[in-house]
Amino acid sequence: MKQQPVISISIVSHQQGALVAALLQDIAAHCAMPLEVILTLNQPEALPFDVASFPFPVKIVSNVIPKGFGANHNAAFALTGGAHFCVLNPDIRITQDPLPALIELLADQSVGAVAPLIVNTAGGIEDSARKFPTPAGILKKAWFGSSALDYGVGEAVLYPDWIAGMFIMFRAETFRAAGGFDEGYFLYYEDVDLCWRLKREQLRAALLPTVRAIHDARRSSHRRLRYLLWHIKSMLRFFAKRACAWD
Repeated sequence: MKQQPVISISIVSHQQGALVAALLQDIAAHCAMPLEVILTLNQPEALPFDVASFPFPVKIVSNVIPKGFGANHNAAFALTGGAHFCVLNPDIRITQDPLPALIELLADQSVGAVAPLIVNTAGGIEDSARKFPTPAGILKKAWFGSSALDYGVGEAVLYPDWIAGMFIMFRAETFRAAGGFDEGYFLYYEDVDLCWRLKREQLRAALLPTVRAIHDARRSSHRRLRYLLWHIKSMLRFFAKRACAWD
């Protein structure tokens, strides 16, 4: 009998088949619980692997027209059957099974979103747990520059304002009740926005430092004008939404 997945994982590929292959191999090697993967091809590409070769189902969604981050993951969520929903970037790598500990953390009904500690390929801690951005804070960072983390990382669970969407997990019921990601953002700030909306419903974001994942950050917005413009547009949308909120 086919097992009901405990967790549904959404991955979006932008002609990143080699990265997706490595990530799926990591999941197959380290993750034991029943799961399913929804892989969205946001641009046409020939995948360098056979989806049937993995010990879990991989559903392929091929977009005719590229969609934004939120639209892609919301569409993937509509196809899922797991009690938990996890968003993964293709350039995430895992060397241990992070899922049981994250699911255990989500058993706390005051927690709405969870993530592992994200480190770079050199082992340095990425800034994936942050305070909500403010115009003054962004101007200060742009003027003076800063590489400092918003939160100190030890062994205890952190409850930051928001956690980054390169690896983020929700209870499916929570993601559904929140309406998923705001598709008004094309790229950037979807994770900030959703954590902010969860916090308004008294649900915390949580980061578990004892579980780690590796992220090869590309920082496209620092190098390409189109990505920078998307970043600025998303930032302005977030600030406008906060300014219009009742509280």
